[in-house]
Amino acid sequence: MRNLPQTVIQESLVEPQVIEAFARDAQAIVGADQISVNPADLLANSRDYWPVNNIWMIEGALPALPQLVAWPGSADEVSALLRLADKLKIPVTPYGEGSGALGGAIPLKGGISLDLKRMNRLLEIDEESLLATVESGLNGALYEESLNRAGYTGGHIPQSLSCSSVGGWLACRAAGQFSTRYGKIEDIAVSLQAVLPDGTIFSGRSVPRAATGPRLDHLFIGSEGIFGVITSATLRIWPLPEKRHLASYTFADLKGALECVRLIMRSGARPAVVRLYDAQETGNHFPELGDQRCVLILLIEGAEKIVAAEAEVIKELALAAGAIDSGPDHVEHWLEKRFNISVASMLFQKGAVLDTIEVSTNWHNAHNTYLAMQNALLAVEGTILASGHYSHVYPDGAGLYMTTVGFPGANKLKFYKEIWQAAMEACLAQGTAISHHHGIGLHRGLWMREEHGSGMEVLEKVKKALDPEGIMNPGKLGLGEVGLWQK
Repeated sequence: MRNLPQTVIQESLVEPQVIEAFARDAQAIVGADQISVNPADLLANSRDYWPVNNIWMIEGALPALPQLVAWPGSADEVSALLRLADKLKIPVTPYGEGSGALGGAIPLKGGISLDLKRMNRLLEIDEESLLATVESGLNGALYEESLNRAGYTGGHIPQSLSCSSVGGWLACRAAGQFSTRYGKIEDIAVSLQAVLPDGTIFSGRSVPRAATGPRLDHLFIGSEGIFGVITSATLRIWPLPEKRHLASYTFADLKGALECVRLIMRSGARPAVVRLYDAQETGNHFPELGDQRCVLILLIEGAEKIVAAEAEVIKELALAAGAIDSGPDHVEHWLEKRFNISVASMLFQKGAVLDTIEVSTNWHNAHNTYLAMQNALLAVEGTILASGHYSHVYPDGAGLYMTTVGFPGANKLKFYKEIWQAAMEACLAQGTAISHHHGIGLHRGLWMREEHGSGMEVLEKVKKALDPEGIMNPGKLGLGEVGLWQK
């Protein structure tokens, strides 16, 4: 670990001679050029997009480091590497593109970073059944572009599209911006191939709605690498839409706007994009609308006649709720700016601590959860902003996305923990799920027992059965004590 910054939450490291033994045998599996102990490679695979990483980096520190990076090129190579790591009891942290927001890719116990970027092929498009089979290391934007060239869309367009992987989507139960029409990744995934820590490769079958017992391959959706490694998946795809309709409406208050969105979903309409911003975020993102009303952004796509019918149903409901028809221009603006995170980068450089906290709420507590989380965040000393929008909408509820910004001075880590503690306590008190699509990683694991109660015992038993040596992504999903990162 010479020539690298200090680490601040490194729980442990593997003895150097054990890493050397792994490296010798791994060369025969993937080739000498596909393993590395080069400091630059260790550094690249040491972190993800968790905001705390940025705080540490500015201070010249890292969260934790792997001791070796390996780049397998196939499921067979993943199998052989895991079998070797399991035998030597070396921790393994799967690594995709590093876009996770909660520390899930941090190698707390050192060991091996298993980087899947070489497994980047679109293996097959089944045009008759509308399925695509893809390796888990494929970059999300490249996957979507490949489908588009063939006349299809994957329907999964997260803000991290250009810096995330298909395997990462599956591992954290991700959601894309078009989720109201196409679903989250668990709705899109048909089957997975995965490798267990002992090297066993198993695959689910790509048949619709089979009733052959529990879908064991789907156990890996949302598992964040704690059970093994997802190596490929078969996903649903759709023909590129024939027609796209853009619309926006402004409302006098957030509660009334939420009720309108609920009625839209109750009607059976399924816009691809439904985003409802509170007044403050309306003013921030759409300054021409001001900050006195709440804007609802809608994008409807599909067959032309269906799009026209949905647009008419939605317009009738919105106008009946007292909304003002604000036209398509604001949606065009959102489409142009939706991947731009430059404001966040600028604020961070100026000393701010900021984060987005997404939770999942039913309709009956959707507005109360927003109020409770906003009040809790604003009560933390140093907070200057706590605003929100609902960006993923379903018949039974919505994903609420809270954004918070603060200038706490020198003790940024203390402030970060305080805002999260306030937000999570408010969320749990409302009976709201603590995550909608960012997953758990390291940080949200602090509240997993409050979230699941006795269900955590079930998760622990499954983990023990599949990974008896405990080598897979230690300390994540609230499993295992993480002494250097506590509430």
